[in-house]
Amino acid sequence: MTTTSNRAGRYLEKLLEDASLEELLHRLEPKQSEPRTKLPRSPTITPESVAQRWDAIPAPANCREELLDARTAEQMARYERNIENFIGTVKVPIGVAGPLRVNGLFAQGDYYPPLATTEAALVASYSRGARLITEAGGCSALLLNEGVSRSPGFAFDNLREAGTFVLWAVNEQERFKEVAEATTRFGKLIDMRLTVEGNHVYLIFDYTTGDAAGQNMVTIATAAICRYIETHSPVKPRYSVLEANMSGDKKASAQSFMSVRGKKLTAEVTVAAALVEKILHTTPERMAEHWRMSSMGGVLSGTIGVQGHYANGLAALYLACGQDVACVSESAVGVTRFEVTDEGALYASVTLPNLIVGTVGGGTGLPSQRACLDLLGLGGNGKSQAFAEVCAALALAGELSIAGALCAGHFADAHQRLARGTSGAR
Repeated sequence: MTTTSNRAGRYLEKLLEDASLEELLHRLEPKQSEPRTKLPRSPTITPESVAQRWDAIPAPANCREELLDARTAEQMARYERNIENFIGTVKVPIGVAGPLRVNGLFAQGDYYPPLATTEAALVASYSRGARLITEAGGCSALLLNEGVSRSPGFAFDNLREAGTFVLWAVNEQERFKEVAEATTRFGKLIDMRLTVEGNHVYLIFDYTTGDAAGQNMVTIATAAICRYIETHSPVKPRYSVLEANMSGDKKASAQSFMSVRGKKLTAEVTVAAALVEKILHTTPERMAEHWRMSSMGGVLSGTIGVQGHYANGLAALYLACGQDVACVSESAVGVTRFEVTDEGALYASVTLPNLIVGTVGGGTGLPSQRACLDLLGLGGNGKSQAFAEVCAALALAGELSIAGALCAGHFADAHQRLARGTSGAR
């Protein structure tokens, strides 16, 4: 993470225009004075505890009126298991894209994905891609694999002890499975991988988690395994950590890209040239050229995978449907491909190996988020695999639309028109 000397010099000059070096350094020093107020520590959500928090915050009155509106105050108990230090809710506008026709193993039919975003042009773009897919007969979507991982790490005095521990752990897999699955009705331990680095050992546990995204589920199950290891291992680790940063949780990683974390999906569609021209105002040949150049750009910039903007649609859908939005950091990784078929049509596909999604648990039971899942017809048990296929189809719609806008020269114009208005404040 470097900065050129010219850029650093200009930044320092700008800082010194308004303050001396001594003043700037003083700003960085620790300040030991007591804060004006402290938040009450009650973990509960009651009218009294919420009022106490608001009274402790030095905020304008309109903040309280906006964040703690009547509907939020009425439903506040519904949020107790999803938030700490609750003071209200924030409203993000929701638009629907679609209809998006999905021909999946689990998702069948026309869907109207709800997208919560503050970015103008996003819903319009995904709707255009969805229209293209639907008029082409829909996209095929296929769930390929499932698995959520947690990776505890163990430190030993030397490599000999680490090797002894590995030999023991390999033979304890059935017991690990019993211990883990005793903590959950739905989680299943399906595999264990091992990595040795000097006197460190990483155990990577892979689970299926039913219809839940499963992050908390696998954490609790793995904690039980770690307690079993502490009690029964023939070699006691010097120390251990429940998550040693090898699972890929909340980050893009080559490991997850090559295998799976969450749900791995692929989706494809073939679009006739006339339909590409009608809706995207470009040609299959131009789309394929764009893909070749952008793929090389991804290689040159060192991205994990090559795609246009999975994060846009996934973040908006995750926010609307009660998913862990931070998981977009790993979910928005994958590969997009455009080709021209022998018949001159456009073949388009996306593959996403890290969709962390669920239709039960977490934020999926909150009032607005459950309403969005119900809008899709995908709330509750037995729906997570179909929801994942819709996620992949949505990503495909977004890739087609953004590439079409760039090929047709409409990308900047759309943002100018929808985000700034026709006159456009600059």
